[in-house]
Amino acid sequence: MERAAVFDVDGTLVDTNHLHVTAWWEAFRQAGHRVPMHAVHRAVGLPSAGLVAHLLGDERDPDRDGELSAAHKALYGQYFDRLPALPGAGELLKRLHADGWKVVLATSAGGAELSALRRAIDADEAITATASADDVEEGKPAAEPVEHALELAGVAAERAVFVGDTVWDMEAGRRAGVRCVGVLCGGIPRGDLEGAGAEAVYDDPAHLLASRAASPLA
Repeated sequence: MERAAVFDVDGTLVDTNHLHVTAWWEAFRQAGHRVPMHAVHRAVGLPSAGLVAHLLGDERDPDRDGELSAAHKALYGQYFDRLPALPGAGELLKRLHADGWKVVLATSAGGAELSALRRAIDADEAITATASADDVEEGKPAAEPVEHALELAGVAAERAVFVGDTVWDMEAGRRAGVRCVGVLCGGIPRGDLEGAGAEAVYDDPAHLLASRAASPLA
């Protein structure tokens, strides 16, 4: 029976979370909002609209959400030519593909951003499909992004594992009925990931690859 390994990308396979934090902090600052970087970091992993709503609340002017998202996109885009893959990211995907897993990316990125992320990972031959936030009505922590990834893979939830770095990832995977694996390289504490549904937690993709035989990806 086929199996699916679904991966979040930012903070899980590519070391971009703190670049997102900086870009969002500057976008908020330019719009006159003082949002602490630690609060931005905890919100990374939500879709853009969800992140703005989460950080600014219901008292904000929602008509300006698009301006904030556009500013973040422009600021973050300055890094597209040098996004760094996390240790072992490409090797992990290639190994899983060689072992018969269907590898699917589940990310809010699209267009040039997604292309830059895939260049950083350098494992296109191992990736079966990509589920983007553009393809679903609700982003993480809703189950829909993970469910869409499983549809693309043609694999049932009980035959799938979702790997991510945020509590939003773990909640989305748990709601979709898949086994969840957390990684610490996005900067979220182990206890938070486990509390949100992570069955196992590893330092980064290289650690997961080295520990694969005793992991949910065995």
